[in-house]
Amino acid sequence: MQQSEHQVGVLAATFAYLIWGILPLYWKLLEPVSPGEVLAHRIVWSLVFMILILTVRKQLRSSWREFIYIFTHFRSAVAIILASCFITLNWFVFIWAVNSDRVVEASLGYYINPLINVLLAMLFLKERFTRWQGISIGLAFIGVAVMTIFYGVVPWAALILAVSFGLYGLIKKMVNTGAMIGLTIETLLMTPFALLFLLWLSKQAAYSPSFGSLQTETTWLLMGAGAVTAIPLLLFAIGAKRISLSLIGFLQYIGPTIMLFIGIFLYKEPFSQIQLIAFLFIWVGLFIFTTSKTTAFKKMTSKLCKTNTKHEPKAS
Repeated sequence: MQQSEHQVGVLAATFAYLIWGILPLYWKLLEPVSPGEVLAHRIVWSLVFMILILTVRKQLRSSWREFIYIFTHFRSAVAIILASCFITLNWFVFIWAVNSDRVVEASLGYYINPLINVLLAMLFLKERFTRWQGISIGLAFIGVAVMTIFYGVVPWAALILAVSFGLYGLIKKMVNTGAMIGLTIETLLMTPFALLFLLWLSKQAAYSPSFGSLQTETTWLLMGAGAVTAIPLLLFAIGAKRISLSLIGFLQYIGPTIMLFIGIFLYKEPFSQIQLIAFLFIWVGLFIFTTSKTTAFKKMTSKLCKTNTKHEPKAS
């Protein structure tokens, strides 16, 4: 029974990261629509989809009780509002990056994210990182610095994606809401602003409506934004409950790797030697960061330390 539960967890988490990895293909189909309009529809239809899911699962009443509980406690109310803002920023920048031919830079952001998480945990949760985690963060910093120095431009999109998602995860850890209920509340908070933006947009003289226009494909894609947002999150929640955090740590690199390949090979985005060097620093950092938690890595480093101690010259 435990084995089958573990397999379900692995499959669910893998499919979640696969969907996140190919999401650029979906947003690219909506390239003629402005990122702000796509974001507004993503928020609205995510809420609609989540309400349908909660209705089918008969969890609407419990979700409402949790909503009341959160907003009768000041700290949790502020936290969930901030979480909503950070995930909205993350969604917008990702959509903008994809439709601005910056899929490679978007992938960089999600490669950096695990290391940003460690940094945020140290700053806000007073966690101490190990020497190897410190080396990992240092290597990632060198990678970003290499790109900045040689191109003269800071990869802002990648950094905003990494930091916004890191802060979102940090706040979610502090609030401790379920994945489904959390997403429902976050989209509920942002939906009034999304609807006001769409209403304002419709009043602009130069505006040509994308939703409900003669292009039915675009309308369906905008409505589908809710499903493609919620489904991987739900799959991830199923997987995270059934498999170890270390395995999640390995699987999470599926998404940015797929994005990187899509950016280079499908959309023919430039990937120079300098970018490769920068990515290599980050990849090595990530490899050390991920494997440093494993028993095999700890055994190997302890053996190396013992070997070095044996070869040290004895004091006369």
